[in-house]
Amino acid sequence: MHLNIKHFLAVTISFSLLSSAMAGVMETVLAQRGYLREKPFVNYLKYLLYWKEPEYAKFLKYPHCLHMLELLQYEHFRKELVNAQCAKFIDEQQILHWQHYSRKRTRLQQALAEQQQQQQQTQAPSHGNTTSK
Repeated sequence: MHLNIKHFLAVTISFSLLSSAMAGVMETVLAQRGYLREKPFVNYLKYLLYWKEPEYAKFLKYPHCLHMLELLQYEHFRKELVNAQCAKFIDEQQILHWQHYSRKRTRLQQALAEQQQQQQQTQAPSHGNTTSK
C-alpha cells in the first residue's frame, strides 16, 4: 500500500481541526484499512508530535487530540483500533470526556466571572466616607 498526500492530510486534519470523536473515527478507518501498520505512516505519526510543542499546541482547537496522538505512538494501541468494540469504546470515552469538560468549564467560567464582579465591587472607591481638611 502506498501512502499519498491525501492520507497524510486526513490525519493532520483529524488531529488539528476535528473534534476528538471525529479523530477517533478517522483513527478507526485508518486502522481498518491497514495504514497504521505501515512504517511510513507510523513515522508520520511520530513527526506529528511537533504539535505538542507550545508554539504549535496553542493553535489546536481540541488539545485532547494530543493524547490520542501520543497513544498512536504505541503499536499495541494501533493494533487494537482495528477492533470495532475497542474503537467504539474509545469514541464513547472521548464523548463523555468532552461532555464533562464542557459542563465543568462553563461552571468554572461562571464562577470566575462572579468572583471578578465581586472583586470589582469591593475595590470600587466609596465617595461618601471621605473628609477633607
